[in-house]
Amino acid sequence: MEMAENLREKIVETNRDVKWICRTLTEMKERDAEMEGRLRALENWRSETVGEEKKERQIAAGAGGVVGGIVAVVVKVIGWG
Repeated sequence: MEMAENLREKIVETNRDVKWICRTLTEMKERDAEMEGRLRALENWRSETVGEEKKERQIAAGAGGVVGGIVAVVVKVIGWG
């Protein structure tokens, strides 16, 4: 009889442990999904920021090219070149 009681206690304890493990795994999956969402949002934000910086550099380079062209024309007209 004592052996049956010990076995029953072990089964109940194991059942509780399995339920705890399942809850913990579920919580971990939820946290991982939340973290994944935050990471994606951060990656998208960074991608947008890099895109804006690249666009600004391209505009500045284009403006520099236009100014350089105007200076070349003025120098030619004045006769310095």
